[in-house]
Amino acid sequence: MKETRRIIQVLVLLITPFIIAGCEADILEQPPGDAVTAEEFFNTGADLEAYTNDLYVILPTKSVYIDDSDSDNILGVSAGERLRGARIVPTDRGSGGWSWGYLRRINYFLGNYDRIDDPEATAKYSGIARFFRAYFYFEKVKRFGDVPWYSEVINQDDEEVLTKARDSRELVVDSIMADINYAIENIPAEKELNHITKYTALILKARIALYEGTFRKYHGLDDSERFIEEASTAAKELMDSGAYTLYTSGGEEQAYLDLFAMENQNTTETILAVDYEFGLRTHDLAYRMTAPTQGRWGFTKELVNSYLMTDGTPFTDQAGYDTMGFYEEMQNRDPRLTQTTAGPDFSTYGSQDPEPVDLDITRTGYRVIKGLPPKGPQWGSGGSFNDVILFRFAEALLIYAEAQAELGTLTQGDLDMSINKLRDRVGLPHLNMAEANANPDPYQESLYDNIEGPNKGVILEIRRERRVEMVNEGLRWDDLMRWKEGNKVEKPIKGIYFSELGAHDFNNDGNFDVYVHDGDTSGAPDEVTSTININERPLTEGNSGNLLLFEGGSFDETRDYYYPIPMEDLELNDNLEQNQGW
Repeated sequence: MKETRRIIQVLVLLITPFIIAGCEADILEQPPGDAVTAEEFFNTGADLEAYTNDLYVILPTKSVYIDDSDSDNILGVSAGERLRGARIVPTDRGSGGWSWGYLRRINYFLGNYDRIDDPEATAKYSGIARFFRAYFYFEKVKRFGDVPWYSEVINQDDEEVLTKARDSRELVVDSIMADINYAIENIPAEKELNHITKYTALILKARIALYEGTFRKYHGLDDSERFIEEASTAAKELMDSGAYTLYTSGGEEQAYLDLFAMENQNTTETILAVDYEFGLRTHDLAYRMTAPTQGRWGFTKELVNSYLMTDGTPFTDQAGYDTMGFYEEMQNRDPRLTQTTAGPDFSTYGSQDPEPVDLDITRTGYRVIKGLPPKGPQWGSGGSFNDVILFRFAEALLIYAEAQAELGTLTQGDLDMSINKLRDRVGLPHLNMAEANANPDPYQESLYDNIEGPNKGVILEIRRERRVEMVNEGLRWDDLMRWKEGNKVEKPIKGIYFSELGAHDFNNDGNFDVYVHDGDTSGAPDEVTSTININERPLTEGNSGNLLLFEGGSFDETRDYYYPIPMEDLELNDNLEQNQGW
C-alpha cells in the first residue's frame, strides 16, 4: 500500500506538462498545492531516485539514429524543411521546440530535494537533475540562441518573471556550465549503461563546450577559447579515467558493425544507452531501414567519397573516382564504409548468406545498415530491441582532437591518443599531423569554407574522421551549424553513379543486380533484383551519372542558424523578440 501511494504521488507531481513558453501564464496560474505534495513525497533517497528516473524522457531515444537524415549525410524519401530552406514561423505557442514543461519538473525537484537528510542521495540526485537541466538548456541554446533562464519554479503571481525578456547567450551558457560542473562533482563515478553517471556528465560537458566554443569562434563571438579549453579538459579527464576504451571485439572487419547492431550494449565503449528488451520495450528502426514504404534512407555520395582507402590515402585521389561504379568504389576502403552501408555481397548481421541488392529501400542507392539488427522478427514494425547508444567513448576522442587543433596546441601525441585510436580499430594508417597540414586534401577543402591557419589540413582530417565515425548518430546538423557551414545545404545531394541505362552487376559475380531504365523494363534480365526509373530518380547527365535526388535548398546566413519563436508566444509576452530575419 505504501509503495502504491508513493507511485501515485510521483505521478501527481509529473503528469501535467507545465509550459513556461514565453510564458504560458494560464497554465502556471493554478492554486499553489506543490508545497503540501512535496512534504508528503520528498522523504527518502528512494523518492529522489524515483523522481529523477522520470526525467530520462528528456533524452532522445531511437531518434538519435535518424537525425542525420536531415543533413548532408543522409537523404530519405524527401529533403527535410531545414535542408529545403522551408522553415516557417510556427503559429501555436510552445511549438517548434519553444516548450518548457520538462524544465518545471527539474526545477521543482531542485527546489525540494534537500528536504531529506541523506547527504549521499541528495548529492547524487541533485547532480542528476542539474545534468538534465544542462541538457535541456543546451538544446534550447542550439535552437534559439538567447533564451530565458529559469532556475526555480515560477509562482503564479510573478508577472515580472513570467513575461521577462530572453537572457543573453552568455548568461545561459555560463549557467549551463555551472550545472554540468555540479553534476560532475556530485554524481558518483560509476559505470551504468542506462543511468546518468559522472562519466555521462563529463562527455556531455565536452560536447556542450566544444559546440559553444567552436560556434563562437566561427560566428565571430567573444570568449570562444575558454569553452574550447573546457571541452579539451573534460574529454581528457574522461580519457584519463581509464573507465572506457574502444570496443574491438570481432576485429576491424566487424567491431564497428557489432557495436551498433548487438542486442545488449556493454560498458566497454558505451557510456549511456537506451535499453530495449524483447516483449517489454521495442522500437521500429529496423523496419524503417528495410521497408520500402518507410524512410528509404540512403547515404549521400559526398559522405561515401569521404571514407579513406585502406592505405590511408583519400578515395578522391583515385583517378576517375567520380565515375566509378558501385563495386569498384567499394574496394579497399576504410572498413567502416561497408559496416555503415551495404557493400557488395552484403549479408545481414549474424548471417553469412548474401542479401539481394535492394535499391527500393534506399533513395540514394547507399543503404543504411548501421544499427540494423539481425534479419527476422526485429525487422517488423515495432519489432527491434537492440539498444540505442546515446553517448560513447569515441566521441571524447574526437572532441579532444578537435579542441586541441582549434586551440592551436595539437601535437602528434594528441592525435595518437585520440584519432589514431579510432584508426587502429579499423586497421587504417595513422593520421600524421605534419603531412596533413602540408598537403590539405582538396576534396575536403571544397566541403568547408571557414577553416584558416596552419592547422587547416589536420582540422579537415579530424572533421573527416568525426563524420565517418559518428555518422547516423544525430550530430551532423549541429556540426554544420557550429562551424558556420549552413550553406552546404544549398549543394545538390547525389547518390550512386551509373555509367549508362541498362543492367549493372553490383557484386562482380557475373550476374546483373540492378536495371536502370527510362520507363521500359522489358529488357531487364531475370536475375535483376532492383530497378531504377530515371523518370523518378533522374541521373545527373540524363542517361548516365549520379542519382540526383535533391538539387539543393536555400540557407539564409543571417537567419537560418536559429529557429523562430512561435507567433503566439510573442503576442503573449511583449518582452520577447523574434530571432533575426524571421
